[in-house]
Amino acid sequence: MSGAGFILAINLFVAGLFALAFVLVGANSRTDKVAYWFAAAYGCVIVYLGCEFIQPTQPYPKPIYMLGFVAFYMTLAAGVVGVALRFRRPVPWGGMGLLLALALGANWVGYDMGRDSGFRNFAYQLPYATLQAMAAWQVLRSGRRKTFDLAILAILALGSLQFFSKPFVAAWTGGTGDSAQSYIATTYALYSQSMGAVLQVAMGLLMLTLLARDMLVEITMRSETDPLSGLYNRRGFEQRVEAGLASMRRGGLPVALVVCDLDHFKSVNDTYGHEMGDRVIATFAGILKRMAADRMTVARVGGEEFSIFMPGSNAAGARLFAEGVRSAFSATQVDGLPQWKRCTASFGVAEWTSEESVSDLRRRADAALYAAKRNGRDRVRLAEPALDAMPQHPYPNIATGA
Repeated sequence: MSGAGFILAINLFVAGLFALAFVLVGANSRTDKVAYWFAAAYGCVIVYLGCEFIQPTQPYPKPIYMLGFVAFYMTLAAGVVGVALRFRRPVPWGGMGLLLALALGANWVGYDMGRDSGFRNFAYQLPYATLQAMAAWQVLRSGRRKTFDLAILAILALGSLQFFSKPFVAAWTGGTGDSAQSYIATTYALYSQSMGAVLQVAMGLLMLTLLARDMLVEITMRSETDPLSGLYNRRGFEQRVEAGLASMRRGGLPVALVVCDLDHFKSVNDTYGHEMGDRVIATFAGILKRMAADRMTVARVGGEEFSIFMPGSNAAGARLFAEGVRSAFSATQVDGLPQWKRCTASFGVAEWTSEESVSDLRRRADAALYAAKRNGRDRVRLAEPALDAMPQHPYPNIATGA
């Protein structure tokens, strides 16, 4: 077996491994199916390499030649789709379809012009170079400039240049052989298959690493997110509050905490059912998400209990935010409840002082919340410095959502 033939066999084995790896990554991701597009890409590589092996054995190799071209075109096209989806860019379906139609016509005509025809070589390689350039353009247009993004952009740009240079390399190295049988022994074949192997492995490893990282982020987010409200759960909230408070302490910036509790929530569940109770929670969470600034951390920390961590806000700003949420929720008609029925919430607001821990801050905010409950609900109460301890059973049935 020639050197090029040996590399061709290695490429076939590597493509199979990458296809399997991407399928496994895709199967373990609930929402991101980008990995399946790369699995399809490497599956098409296997078909293409199979055509490369079979073509020298055919008395009339043109059909296998065209099949190999289409298989490799689909390899790169699937890569374009995967990159576009990963970088949240529109997939250029129309452009890829038009390019394929033109390329098929050009390659059908070019095949009969001879193996060393410049037209034939460019007709074969330029569509591949264009697809790689399309994928690189998706990354460039995304605006992402992290290390992985730049590495992927570099590999795609290098791939495009490599395909564009192949007709020139063929001319410099003595051509692509007199026939499909002699191609595999040429210097050009050794160059082509070696570069293909390097780019295949580099791109596969980069995308696998990136998608595996995305999968870990997704798993972490699921463990820190409340599925009903779409907000952080208590675990996710506490982790971000600890880090945020440390950052604000270093910068000497104000911090406020708002805690809130839905009024008479148990009666909603008892009267209208738990499904309606879930709808009330989702409605309140939607208002919080809509009104909260990006810097805020919003969480559902218990059944009908919510917390909002507000870095950079003082007590006055936090109270204004809480009043806005309270007013919006009390004016909202929850779908499914009677027209006359309105739900309300009570709020406690505390501004952090440098001597406090997170638990101290929460305790003061909770004390203000319970004071709001005692004073009639559907109101915001600002914590006073004197309210430094949690009252014991401040109001009957608070624990049951009264």
